[in-house]
Order: sequence, then C-alpha cells, then structure tokens
Amino acid sequence: MESTKKVFHVMYDDDDKLMAAAQALVAKGIRIKDVYSPFPVHGIDPVIGIKRTRLAIASFMYAMTGTSLALLGMWYFMIQDWPMNIGGKPSFSLIENLPAFVPVTFEFTVLCGAHGMAITYLLRNGTLPGMPASNPDPRTTDDKFVMEILTDENDMDAAGLESAVKETDVMEVSIKEYAA
Repeated sequence: MESTKKVFHVMYDDDDKLMAAAQALVAKGIRIKDVYSPFPVHGIDPVIGIKRTRLAIASFMYAMTGTSLALLGMWYFMIQDWPMNIGGKPSFSLIENLPAFVPVTFEFTVLCGAHGMAITYLLRNGTLPGMPASNPDPRTTDDKFVMEILTDENDMDAAGLESAVKETDVMEVSIKEYAA
C-alpha cells in the first residue's frame, strides 16, 4: 500500500529571510531537507544539519596520486628508459635529479588534484552534462531561495508544517504529494 507524503517548497526572496526562517523552523523541531539558492548562503549548513564535506580529502588523494605518477613517470623516462646527459648533470638516480623534477611534479599534482576534485564535485551533485536537474524551481538560479521540507521526515502533519512555515516571512509556498 502506497501512502502519499507531501513535500513543501518554501520560497524566499532574500537570504537573510531564509536564514531567519530556517533558524525559526529548526527551533520548532522541523527538519529541513535541503536549500536551493543562486549563491552559497554562509552559515546555513549547520542550521539545517548538513555535515562538513569530505571533498578536501578526495582532493588530497587525487593530488598525491598525481605526485606519485609524476615522479614515477619522470624516473622511468629520464633515468631508467632513456638516460641523457644534460649539462653534465648526473642521471644515476631519482634523488640526484629531484630538484629538476620539482616544477613538473608540482604542476602534475595540481592538475590531478583540480580535475579529480571537479569531477568528484560534479558527480556527487549530479550536475554533469546530461544528468537530470533536481532543482525544484528554476528561479533559484536567478534570485530566489527555496527550502525543501518533507512531511515524512518530520513529526508534524502537513497542516502543522504549513502553519509553521506561514509564520515566517515567506514569499511563496508550493505543496505537492509524492509516493513514498
């Protein structure tokens, strides 16, 4: 048996109004699922209970992979496979040639870290080209802010949630049903 649940998309026209409304609703015990905005609203994450991202850890792992690949590749190309005497510099080991390898190693580290982090970010957010958009209202890409609240994640019924939402400085409320 399918039960119908409701999703509230509550729209605000200012980020300060959104922040005040989020604080007021969370103080009443209402859980906010997500917030959609045209720019980052600083301080909203701890209010609505979003955990700190692990994107920096992923970036570090991509960067260390880039460092390892750069040093391994330069060791193989310049020392093992085809050693060359360039300006009388020794080509016997990686340690003796390391100062010459620093710029290329740094650049490859940055390249792998940045590309890996960008691809991870786009995959986790579902914003790669061709992925379906999950934005509830296209106006949030311009100048509006939308707060998403689900009835099945809260102890209040839909009428209680609606009255609590309308106590804030809301611009527009959209209530839709979905099958849980």
